[in-house]
Amino acid sequence: MEWIYEILKTKTVGIAGCGGLGSNCAMALARAGVGRLILADFDVVSAGNLNRQYFFLDQVGKLKAFALKENVVSVNSNVKVNAFDIRLCSNDVIEVFRDCDVIVEAFDHAKMKQMIIESVLSQMPHKYIVSGIGLAGWGENETLATYHFGKLIICGDMEREISEDLPPFGPRVAIVANMQANVVIEILLGKMTETPK
Repeated sequence: MEWIYEILKTKTVGIAGCGGLGSNCAMALARAGVGRLILADFDVVSAGNLNRQYFFLDQVGKLKAFALKENVVSVNSNVKVNAFDIRLCSNDVIEVFRDCDVIVEAFDHAKMKQMIIESVLSQMPHKYIVSGIGLAGWGENETLATYHFGKLIICGDMEREISEDLPPFGPRVAIVANMQANVVIEILLGKMTETPK
């Protein structure tokens, strides 16, 4: 088992978006022993985030990237964390995540998801990007899956978009975030194939 941690502690993972997906994924990766996380988000923690995001009441009003850095270090002080308060554009994606072994897409909005996926696949085609799509609502665990599209891996059901009738509930968001973390670890350990198993 020691060989697993020896590999993971040498790896760097970028997380674009520190909300429900990003915060929960980052904490899972920190607990697994990933050596370095690069976090990017421009938003602040709000009380309304606490039902699904890995933050606490005393962090309301703080920048998400820096609050998440605090939380990561509180569970694994060996993780090196670079946090950026930035609204990512295509050029920023390349600059901020250039040293990453894997990039996690954890944005709320479809246009931002599309931007980072297209940026990584076109400008960093050798890197994997792990996206979360289709996580709204509750229940229906059996609909959640992992989809392989070459270097793009999507976790979720690829259908259930957030709406008034299907808000983002903590359990389903956290399940997809942990699916993303699980896939990232699989990639980092060299166990990922580019076709579904």
